[in-house]
This record gives sequence, structure tokens and C-alpha cells, in this order.
Amino acid sequence: MEHGTEPVEAALIEAARALTRSGRRAVLGLAGPPGAGKSTLARALSRALGEEAAYVPLDGFHLSNEQLDRLGLRSRKGSEPSFDVWGYGALLRRLAEGGEREVYVPDFDRDLDEPVAARHRVAPEARLIVTEGNYLACDLPGWREARALMDGLWYVDAPAGVRDARLMARHVAHGRTEAASRAWIDANDAPNAALVERSRERADLRIGLPPTDPGGGGLR
Repeated sequence: MEHGTEPVEAALIEAARALTRSGRRAVLGLAGPPGAGKSTLARALSRALGEEAAYVPLDGFHLSNEQLDRLGLRSRKGSEPSFDVWGYGALLRRLAEGGEREVYVPDFDRDLDEPVAARHRVAPEARLIVTEGNYLACDLPGWREARALMDGLWYVDAPAGVRDARLMARHVAHGRTEAASRAWIDANDAPNAALVERSRERADLRIGLPPTDPGGGGLR
């Protein structure tokens, strides 16, 4: 199926939709290393499912720069401890329980380099929450509890060279020099990816995204 400019395999759409067949609202998590294509796939799935689905990114739970400075984590922004995992879990629980009111969801603004409130909206009629983030499969405090709220968890991956190129392009696009981008990837993104890769066996499915197909992929 083609949605916008991002194709999503019909098998993935059907697998996502199948999670809602119990009749209650369901939560689908997409985990994977930085640059794997999680957010691209999550947004494409949400658009393909239309009003049935709502997109909820973990990135809205980045700690602010002020809090990172307080904790001494500014140089490790994007690492596992730099997220409010308990706040994220509380939101997932609220969403999983459903309700009659719309819920506003935060996101991360890469131009501001800060989280922003209420960028996304979950309508009461949404039957599937599509959430994505690096650490959703990690067997660590907070992440375990968030994982327990998910009806399905998919691990999204792409070849290491593709992920590296995407990260380089992302960092340069947001103001870093190539040298600074290379240093950040090696010192921060790479260790984060190594942690995430150790969690992939905890996912229900593995999805490989070919380098020329950022929104599609095949079940593994």
C-alpha cells in the first residue's frame, strides 16, 4: 500500500490492525536503534490506518536541556537515562485504558532541541496507539513496565551503514558540522544502539527496512 510517499506493506498494516480485534484499544510499540526508521514506519502505519490509529512518540519524553544539565547528561542526550520513562509509562497506561476524552501527547522538536507539549492528539475513537522509541524492548526499570502495557512490540532495524548515514545527515541538517556529527555518533549514538540491539530478542517481530524503502519492510 502506498500512503503519501511512504509505502507500507499490507502485511504490516494487517498485523497492526489485528491487535485491535479484541475490541479494546491496543498499543503497538516499535523499538530499534537510532536511525533504523522507527518514526518513519510509525507515522506511515498511523496514516495508513487513518482514524483507527494514533501516533505517540517516546521522543516527547526527552528530559529538557535544563534537567539534563542538572543531571550531568547533556553530552548523553538521547541515551536511556535521558528520558522520563515513568512519565511515558503513565501516558501509555492512560491511553491503554481508553476513555471518552481526547489526549494530547508531547513530541521532540529538533529545531528547538527540546521537548514540546501537545503536538500530537489521540482521539477517543482511536483503537490502536502506535508508539516508537529506541528502548521499548529493554529489560530495565521503567521500560519493563511500559512494555507490559503493549499488546505487540516490533523491532525495527536497517543495515548499520544505512543507519550511520541517516544519523550523519540528521545531525548535519540540525546544525552540527560533519566532524561534530561524527564525534556525536561515535560517542553517543553508537553506545545507545549497542544497548538497544541487546534487547531485540524481547520483541515479538523483527522488521528489516531495506535502505531504499524507509517506510516499508518485511516481517522476520
